[in-house]
Amino acid sequence: MQNIEQIYKEYFETVNKYLFCLTHNNDISEELTQETFYRAVKKINSYKGDCKISVWLCQIAKNLWYDQCRKNKKTINAEDLFDIQNTNMAEEKTISNDEKILLYKKMQKLNEKTREVIYLRLTGELSFKEIGNILNKTENWARVTFYRGKKYLKEVD
Repeated sequence: MQNIEQIYKEYFETVNKYLFCLTHNNDISEELTQETFYRAVKKINSYKGDCKISVWLCQIAKNLWYDQCRKNKKTINAEDLFDIQNTNMAEEKTISNDEKILLYKKMQKLNEKTREVIYLRLTGELSFKEIGNILNKTENWARVTFYRGKKYLKEVD
């Protein structure tokens, strides 16, 4: 097991970027990142090593964000989870505001898990295995959910 200082240095940016994608607020993401590492230090003995440390840390971060949303009685919806600048990772094009609004409306029709998988894949740039670990599902489930959600978004009017 790496020492906690090394883990902090190696994964701080990853966790902070992940939280920024969720919160869209630099101050909140930094605060939650600090809390994530505080909780990780307290619960380091519960880390079983069956997933990457980054996945474990992001799971802690996501739970902290959900806790904060519940405390603030904030609804988690597509606008919170899916602020995307491109729809196809191979293409580097910016979507106009009208296209974003249309995409957000389409995202509202997806179930929460599908929205989260799409968000984690596109804005969090996580692998399907990491997404499966975060959501306590299999890699294949994450892959299928992503492609079904993407297909639905292309088809829905």
